[in-house]
Amino acid sequence: MKDLRARQGILAATIVGGLWRLIMLATKWNQKLLLNDSLYYSSQANQNAHGHWFRDVLGQHPGAEHAPLTSLVLTPSSLLPHHEFWQRATNTLLGIALIPLVGLLVWRIAGRRAAVIAAVIAAVYPNLWMNDNLIMSESLSALFAVAAVWFAIRHRDRFDWRSAMWCGVIVGCAALARSEMLLFAPLFALIGVRSHLMREWAKRAVVLVVAALVVITPWIAYNATRFHQVVLISTNEGGTLRGANCPDTYYGPTRGGWSLFCLTQDNPQPGEDTSDRSVRWRHEALSYMRANTGRVPTVIAARVLRGLDLYRLHDLVKGDVGEERASWAAWAGIASWWLLAPLAAFGYWKRRRALGWILAVPVITVAFTTVVFYGADRLRISMEPVVVICAAIAIAQIGFVQRLGARLVGPDVSREAVESPA
Repeated sequence: MKDLRARQGILAATIVGGLWRLIMLATKWNQKLLLNDSLYYSSQANQNAHGHWFRDVLGQHPGAEHAPLTSLVLTPSSLLPHHEFWQRATNTLLGIALIPLVGLLVWRIAGRRAAVIAAVIAAVYPNLWMNDNLIMSESLSALFAVAAVWFAIRHRDRFDWRSAMWCGVIVGCAALARSEMLLFAPLFALIGVRSHLMREWAKRAVVLVVAALVVITPWIAYNATRFHQVVLISTNEGGTLRGANCPDTYYGPTRGGWSLFCLTQDNPQPGEDTSDRSVRWRHEALSYMRANTGRVPTVIAARVLRGLDLYRLHDLVKGDVGEERASWAAWAGIASWWLLAPLAAFGYWKRRRALGWILAVPVITVAFTTVVFYGADRLRISMEPVVVICAAIAIAQIGFVQRLGARLVGPDVSREAVESPA
């Protein structure tokens, strides 16, 4: 009976969150795309649907500006009339699916009460739902981030070659949705390093990393036939670095952020493709960084503060609006982050021995990406579900919540004991 009530709570949260996302989706009917990454994903998915696989926005050249999985997932909906709306609808369904997945994951690691709370937060958290009606990679990335954590916990509990392989496969898929999540592979490979014999740990670690690389290898091989330079996942690295290391982002109003103007002031070289341009931009960015080393600590500090929604808030909201997020939703996301992030830190600290460091992996990945590239709230997407999870665990420890939860869903017992650290 207690399990049934918990499932009903998660289902109710999913229904409420789903209805809200569908309402927000309806507001996008016939809305034209703005000049942002959505143009790339939408155009590439539409071209895929008509047999012109993985081309650039204009369809004239091979395209790998972003990781391929989002465009691939959006390809079937591109066969329908008004394909842009149905692409948005596809991401909306992914966002709805995230709600019960978060709830079930928390049930496994922290019990029924925290699971229902997590599902409720996931249903209403603006930094999740405001991405779900966009033609972007955030919805798919958040879903795979949770799936990767789920399989990492499964691997920790079972610690056999099959669990290592499946964890690596999911991480590889996550990387094909958002390239920085490939960092999950070496971090999850450390699972068991302290609790198992070194030889046994090394075998599982190799299986996990190799499985992740096997998943992305076909994409690498395909790109080897299309570009001059080796393309691991995308050709976006050089542009990201150059737009984050230039006068605007070191001395101007977008300090610590990313500036499109730093890319428009460019002199294309004859015969170069996008992979050549990415390499050139990377060299130019590193040269600028070396020439302005005195500014690097200040810029990194600004990046971190931007990533924490503590610096240049109007600039952050302006960026969100440029990506079709409503201004009021962006401000609601900032306020919600300010509320949930401290709760999440407290929840993780209180149960750090039970949770281990697996939930810290998305946080580490986001921190690395922010320091190396630039600061923006959209770069937090792989850790936003972790914030929801840990905040729910913290809320579940509050006295009156414990008493209310005990009456509704019974004692807060997780499905599996996970008291051993990773």
